[in-house]
Amino acid sequence: MAIIRIKNLVVRTIIGFNPEERVNLQDVILNVEIEVSVASAVMTDQPMDIYDYKSITKRIISFVSESQYNLLEKLTYEVLQMILSDKRVTWAKVEMDKPHALRYSESVSVELEERRS
Repeated sequence: MAIIRIKNLVVRTIIGFNPEERVNLQDVILNVEIEVSVASAVMTDQPMDIYDYKSITKRIISFVSESQYNLLEKLTYEVLQMILSDKRVTWAKVEMDKPHALRYSESVSVELEERRS
């Protein structure tokens, strides 16, 4: 098994329930960990045998940028479920930061993880 990490992915979206948050795009920062088997890829060295992290990154960017959620928890959960929809993924963790959500704080984050049973 391998852990693929996508670090500090910044996406602009509508997130929050305050009136100004419903009209102004805000940055969210994602850190994602995805556990997948690389057994065949390390044997063949062929692109067709890998988990395509470029593709899932594009899907995450598209999904998050087009979404409009009230809660960071819900958006984080939906990204996690999208990642887990690929049957090759055995475990995933998503941490999503909302910079400047609190006064005197750099950011607030939510972290969710799930292992396929």
